Amino acid sequence: MNEKLKIGCFICNWAFSEQQVSTISQENPVPYEAKIARVRCLGRVDPAAVLEALEKGIDGILLIGCTPPDCHFVEGSAYAEHMLKLLKKLLSMAGLEPERLDLRLYSPQAESKLEEILNDFAMQLQKCGPSRLAEKMDENLLLTVSAAKNVAAAFRARLLGGREKMLTEGVNVYGERISPEEYERLLNEVLDAELIRYKIYLVARKRPISVREVAASFNTDPAIVLRHVVNLRRRGMLALDHVEGQTPLYRALEV
Repeated sequence: MNEKLKIGCFICNWAFSEQQVSTISQENPVPYEAKIARVRCLGRVDPAAVLEALEKGIDGILLIGCTPPDCHFVEGSAYAEHMLKLLKKLLSMAGLEPERLDLRLYSPQAESKLEEILNDFAMQLQKCGPSRLAEKMDENLLLTVSAAKNVAAAFRARLLGGREKMLTEGVNVYGERISPEEYERLLNEVLDAELIRYKIYLVARKRPISVREVAASFNTDPAIVLRHVVNLRRRGMLALDHVEGQTPLYRALEV
C-alpha cells in the first residue's frame, strides 16, 4: 500500500490520559495516519459526525472508551455500544464496509497501550483497503452514505437506537415486552425506510424530481417511492415544485 491509511479516533478522556495519547509517535513506520480527538465521554460523540468523517473519505473510525463498570458517566459506554450497532447497520445498508468502524473499551486501570490498539485496528482496515469515497468517484455510494449521515442525525433513529435495553427488557402498561428479534426487525425497517427518504431528499435538493425518475434511479417500485414522498411532504421536507404534463415534480425544503 503506497499511501498510509487515514484513521479518525475518538478517545474518552478517562480511558487514556493526555500523556498516554501524546506518547504516540507518528514517526514510527506504522501503516496509518491517526487524527485523534479527545472527548469527555464516548456517549457524547455525535453519530452523524462519525459518518461525516467517513463520507469525507477517511478510511476508518475507531472509538476508544472505558469498560461499562468504569464509565465516569455510568451509561456513556453503553450508549456508545448502541450507537455503534446503529451506525454499522447504516454502513452496511449504504454499501460501505461496517468494519471501517469499531469500538474498543478498556479499563483506565489496565496497562493498555494506545499505539498497539491503533496498530490492531489498522490491520483490520487493511483488509478493507482505502475508502472508495476518498476520490469521490462513486456518486451513488457518496449519496447513500450522505443519506445515512442524515438518518443518524435524525431524532427517530437516535430515539429507537438508544432505547434497545428499555424496549426489550422492560414492559409497557399492558405488561407486554418486545422481543430482541422484533426490535431488530423494527430497527432494520425504520433505518431502511429513513435511508431511502433521505436519499430522495438529497437528490431533490439539487433539482426538482419526479416519482418515476427516483424509482428508476434507485431501482425501486414507484409505489414505494410515492409513499416515501408523501411521508416527506407530511414532514415538511418536500414540496410540489411544478407539474410537467401530468407529472408532478418535487423540490426539497430546508429543514
